[in-house]
Amino acid sequence: MGEQLGTGAGNRHAVVIGGGIAGLLAARVLAEHAVRVTIVERDRFPEEPGQRAGVPQGWHTHVLLEGGQRALEELLPGVMDELRASGAPRVGMPEDMVQCHGGRWFRRTAATSPLYTGTRPALEHLLRRRVLADDRIATVQGTEVVGLLGDAARVRGVLLREKGAGAGTRPLTADLVVDASGRGSPAPRWLDAIGAERPDEETIDTGLAYATRVYRDGSEGALADCLGYYLLPGPDQPYSGGVIPIEGGRHLVTLSGLRGDEPPTDGAAFEDYAKRLPHPIVHDWLRLARAESPVRGFRGTANTRRRYDRPGRRPAGFLVTGDALCAFNPIYGQGMAVAALSALALRDALADRRRTPTTRRVQRAVFRASAQAWAISSGADKKMPGARGNALDTPAVQRPAAWYLGRVQARYTGDPVVGRAFRSVLALVDPVTVLFAPKVARAVLFAPVPATPPEPPLKAEERAG
Repeated sequence: MGEQLGTGAGNRHAVVIGGGIAGLLAARVLAEHAVRVTIVERDRFPEEPGQRAGVPQGWHTHVLLEGGQRALEELLPGVMDELRASGAPRVGMPEDMVQCHGGRWFRRTAATSPLYTGTRPALEHLLRRRVLADDRIATVQGTEVVGLLGDAARVRGVLLREKGAGAGTRPLTADLVVDASGRGSPAPRWLDAIGAERPDEETIDTGLAYATRVYRDGSEGALADCLGYYLLPGPDQPYSGGVIPIEGGRHLVTLSGLRGDEPPTDGAAFEDYAKRLPHPIVHDWLRLARAESPVRGFRGTANTRRRYDRPGRRPAGFLVTGDALCAFNPIYGQGMAVAALSALALRDALADRRRTPTTRRVQRAVFRASAQAWAISSGADKKMPGARGNALDTPAVQRPAAWYLGRVQARYTGDPVVGRAFRSVLALVDPVTVLFAPKVARAVLFAPVPATPPEPPLKAEERAG
């Protein structure tokens, strides 16, 4: 795996497996280093924004964190203006959202961290249009990858099978293959088949399941001074619910619960399930709202990280990115941002003239792009009741930091200084070290836990009263 990647000189061909967000952005980067790039996608891309069978979570709430916004803008200049023009709602946190966590309502102070809450298909359509406008990038649609060409020393392409065409396969040779096929990636099996070594896998699974339905607000002003509601789960209160704005003046309502008490997909039972939330604000809104879709459920929300960054008998010319490398509990909204940050890491590693871009070095750079998001999601999920997996332990060396982080979480709902710093970490904009800046540390270590609103703050503070 120490050999140089197969791009950068001569007639080089790169194949990207998967045409979702991670795959599209990887292709955009590789087009600067390969003569041609081919995206292989099991689905056929819709002409207009629309759901794809290969993205079952596309029906559900997605948010684009600020770190992901910045990365997308670097990769595709002007794309954020296009996203705004497409109607994706921009939500300034904490001002624009009524939120509760751990029994405490957030103060709605001035927004310091924007996020976008438009639908996944709309964002994916925009990125597809931008990326596929590059004539160096082609697609093979309605076709699945069923194996790798090559051996344990080097991958030399992929084996394709057209969906619905029987058992026939055909080779597609390539100098570089990037797996962006998602959390269900078969790559470990493919590596077995060519005599290579599959990666170690780390998992933390809370058993969280969620269900989502599209609504229109019928509450005559309940959302007049905010854009939505979000009640977060925690170890003492495992239910979560949100009323999240999307394009066209609609809202997605997502409800979640843990293993054994999953939200139902029957409409009336779904709305009744909202009573389990720690406050009736979402249920009250639902009683007046107008449903515009069926209820759709989703399972398979484990945090899963495959350690392709570690030494092993794995071939040169094969990289993994996106959810195929590191998949998160979707409740934390990190996946799209990490896909963009991973593409940025790929770009920077390939462009670094100080170091030879070996497969291992580039894979490690892409892996590091997901490390902070993994620490956030896995750290929170370790504490949830009934969590399972082989990555639940907190090493002794990390326990002081976990204690400090607990104090941060107790204060960020009500202290604007701590809140601003913590939101920048959650948004994947700043490293965790900003939480130890002197002003933040003083508030965390010495200030009392600040007061927060006793009831849902339906007005932002600067307009309250």
